[in-house]
Amino acid sequence: MGLDLPDGGHLSHGFFTPTRKVSVTSIFFESMPYKVDPATGLIDYDKLEENAMLFRPKVIVAGMSCYARHLDYARFRKIADKCGAYLMADMAHIAGLVAGGVVPSPFEYADIVTTTTHKSLRGPRGALIFYRKGVRSVNAKGVETKYDLGPKIDTAVFPGLQGGPHNHTISGIAVALKQCLTPEFVDYAKQTLANSKALAGRLMELGYTLVTGGTDNHLCLVDLRPKKVEGARVEHVLDMAHIACNKNTCPGDVSALRPGGIRLGTPALTSRNFKEEDFVKVADFIHKGVEICLKYNANAGKTMKDFKEFCDKSEGLKADTKKLSDEVMAFTDRFPIPGNEEA
Repeated sequence: MGLDLPDGGHLSHGFFTPTRKVSVTSIFFESMPYKVDPATGLIDYDKLEENAMLFRPKVIVAGMSCYARHLDYARFRKIADKCGAYLMADMAHIAGLVAGGVVPSPFEYADIVTTTTHKSLRGPRGALIFYRKGVRSVNAKGVETKYDLGPKIDTAVFPGLQGGPHNHTISGIAVALKQCLTPEFVDYAKQTLANSKALAGRLMELGYTLVTGGTDNHLCLVDLRPKKVEGARVEHVLDMAHIACNKNTCPGDVSALRPGGIRLGTPALTSRNFKEEDFVKVADFIHKGVEICLKYNANAGKTMKDFKEFCDKSEGLKADTKKLSDEVMAFTDRFPIPGNEEA
């Protein structure tokens, strides 16, 4: 069981639609999603527990791709124990924040912890898998059951899924993990959170709806449905103005192909030494991009293909995005890119 994709879960956590099994995890395994409360955007742990007792999963995944609140790992652990499942925590998005000690850690509760290494951890594109050893449980007669995850996971990775190690990636991960031990990395993690809250606060001041009403981590999920515009259209206009974000589903979206929001994150710009006041400016830039999109949206066709063709041809839209792009470039020139000493 994993958090449903439209509710902030990751594609790899068993996503499927009524007509098609999309992710390889839904093809290889029987999967069932758990959901958020549509009114609050928060995970419905009571319903998760109820469904877990019916579905009896072998694994419950505590993880997300776009969920801006802390996960209740203790509650996940209780539910997993009740239904006899392993608890797997996927901390890919928040690994750097866990390493910096600024968000709750899953290690106390999970049987397995997985993470990528290239998001908030700031390493190369790769991954890590942690698993428990020792005693898993003791029955009424005092007989111990021990974890046997290690050999199974090791052989599943190699030779099951990989043909050999990428030593350059392993070296890069080692460097990234060493950086996690420094005071500077802790400062980065703290600033990432502060910047995220500043971004969220300014967007709400500007009248935007954020799923869950705010953020506890580095992510902000902006629900654009009250603005009557699709996330993909805003993403495209912002991209024309050199503002990178991605379209993202919001709870209640009917189709993942027509997402109602955009997902924003703060680690990359925090690494360029952006502070809270700078993210207020970032929110203002995003607002200007949305306003440009709304200005032309009604005349830009029904499909995304129509919209992109309109953007290519509309001199007015191109002039507006060029003006915003110039503002963005002038502002960001003050913040050097790490490793680009010649800039």
